Amino acid sequence: MKKFAPSPHGLRKVHPPSRRRVLLNVAAASVATLAAPYVLAKQAAQVVVVGGGFAGATAARTLARDGDGDIAVTLIEPQTQYTACPLSNAVVAGMRDLKAQQFGYDALDKDRIKRVSARATGVDPTARRVTLEDGTQIDYDRLILAPGVDLRFDGLRGYDQKAAETMPHAWKAGAQTLLLRRQLEDMKDGGLVIISVPANPYRCPPGPYERASLIAHYLKTKKPRSKLMILDGKDTFSKQKLFEAAWKELYPGLIEWVPLSSGGQVVEVDAATKTLVTDFGKHRAAVASVIPPQRAGEISAIAGVADKTGWCPVDPVTFESRLQPNIHVIGDAIIAGGMPKSAFAGNSQAKVCAGAVAQILRGETPTAQKLINTCYSVVAPVYGISIASVFEPRDGLLTEVAGGVSPMDKPASFRAEEARQAEAWFETITRAVYG
Repeated sequence: MKKFAPSPHGLRKVHPPSRRRVLLNVAAASVATLAAPYVLAKQAAQVVVVGGGFAGATAARTLARDGDGDIAVTLIEPQTQYTACPLSNAVVAGMRDLKAQQFGYDALDKDRIKRVSARATGVDPTARRVTLEDGTQIDYDRLILAPGVDLRFDGLRGYDQKAAETMPHAWKAGAQTLLLRRQLEDMKDGGLVIISVPANPYRCPPGPYERASLIAHYLKTKKPRSKLMILDGKDTFSKQKLFEAAWKELYPGLIEWVPLSSGGQVVEVDAATKTLVTDFGKHRAAVASVIPPQRAGEISAIAGVADKTGWCPVDPVTFESRLQPNIHVIGDAIIAGGMPKSAFAGNSQAKVCAGAVAQILRGETPTAQKLINTCYSVVAPVYGISIASVFEPRDGLLTEVAGGVSPMDKPASFRAEEARQAEAWFETITRAVYG
């Protein structure tokens, strides 16, 4: 196997560069542009991954396992425990414990990944350097960002972090998930639950409708005089026919979906009264889950890889940023064409990106790969539905080339099997990434 070029990179504190150091850096950069990259020397190439979710952790482990010691991987993640979003709606509905969503990083340590429990606060694409919150700097040959999403608290009038303590979004699993669960438990029977859904794009397109389904199950079994309303910033949504058929069968008269064209888009909230305002009127809730607009995680803007939309354009073959060289972006933060923002998608992208980064470091040309996404939604404890798609790079984006959804008019045994498959998928992916 070809060896990678020298890279005296690692952890260090900030020191003003000397004139000699600047000249040496310029000279080294000049040599790197003339020679085949990373194939001249013996020291391992340095790859830094920022973000320890499904995408980032997968990328780090894939590189560490497949690099044959020629790639040194550093994972920067401030949390020591990851709380997964898939299946967290079951926690909201009292069907699952939050601990079942939480995973540590010990398995990554066994893969000889250098793990840094700190927040990345700066990226210098020219120097190829990441700065941590304490001033420590880490140099890289290639940087992979998996920052997930940030909630745009500036995107909905009246909704900020303080308001979220009254009208929880629960769109990042953890304390907010438990808060929404407690509010449902404390609500008197006969109350109105409202879920506010933003316009596309946002993390997990079918997630709000799974949440509505499982909250409806809770209300049906615990507080049967209560109702649920979905105020939606769209006129269509993922797996819509399947969801609506399930609601008709399982929760007749309990769920009301208000689309954009009927005044469903929420334009303002009043947390003090739990009132949601649309262009058509006002709706007061006993419990309100407000899912705000989103954008790529903060480090994306800091690194200069997010465009004016707030999301990150990438090459769909390598996931290298179209705005900054030597930086790759994966997961929920990217502009992925038809590929949705999901844990399965992030995991698939991470594997392809890791392979491409290894090829680039060896002086090889990455080839286009097909990617798969499968998304399960649990509508009731023994009722699941799913969608599966295959994507490939076309015209600079990831384009769906095959796929389908669960068939309609299937018996209860089929839906129960899909619910079991949802659990099995979660166990499989979390074991592969964190086990």
